[in-house]
Amino acid sequence: MNQTPRWLNRTGALCVCLTLLLGGLFSLSAQAQEATLRKNLAERLPALAKIDEISKTPLPGIFEIRINGSDIYYADAEGNYLIQGALIDLKQKRNLTEERIEKLSAIDFDSLPLKNAFTQVRGNGKRKLVIFADPNCGYCKRFEKDLAKIENVTIYHLLFPILGEDSTAKAKNIWCAKDKAKVWNDWMLNGVTPPALKCDTTVVDANVEFGKKNRITGTPTLFFADNSRIPGAIDAKQIEKLLSAVH
Repeated sequence: MNQTPRWLNRTGALCVCLTLLLGGLFSLSAQAQEATLRKNLAERLPALAKIDEISKTPLPGIFEIRINGSDIYYADAEGNYLIQGALIDLKQKRNLTEERIEKLSAIDFDSLPLKNAFTQVRGNGKRKLVIFADPNCGYCKRFEKDLAKIENVTIYHLLFPILGEDSTAKAKNIWCAKDKAKVWNDWMLNGVTPPALKCDTTVVDANVEFGKKNRITGTPTLFFADNSRIPGAIDAKQIEKLLSAVH
């Protein structure tokens, strides 16, 4: 039976030790570099004192600086320069910043408070769309006109009054209506003011709290079954494209 020479065993062990040592040194170097970057940024711009994460980018010497959950900036290794804007991969024609923000702001569809929504089912209802909307939002009203053209979808409307007291009053009156979808459509599409009603409206307040926790800052904000989030009104063609991409 052939045996490995002792000198070869020693060489192999030495290679393993050197590999582990170098790996540890590289790790320490990366940690030291991040610590230096954090320190310099905090000293030069106090708003960056609380950085969530620092990570490498495909651009040599440029690092992604993430704060407030999903706010993205870029900096050089020494923190001498700060870049605000989109990092675009021209070869692949990809907006890397936009993709990163979309990933960070994604919410698991199953974690959305659908029990606090009223629904509209059109056609087979197989496709799903969740909408956070304020009843006084002009963009939401425009969006509803485009949404009316979409078939074979279940729409979950989450009342999200963030534009003032009148928005809150209207949202709660809509929630208290027997046919919430009808009263919503009458107001959003035809300008018929929701009747004043009384009921338990804690779900409306809960929607607003959920939005605050998950950085939903504008209306309409849309969520699709693939966990993607779209802030702002889009037209019927875009809605159809996004719904079809999931199913």
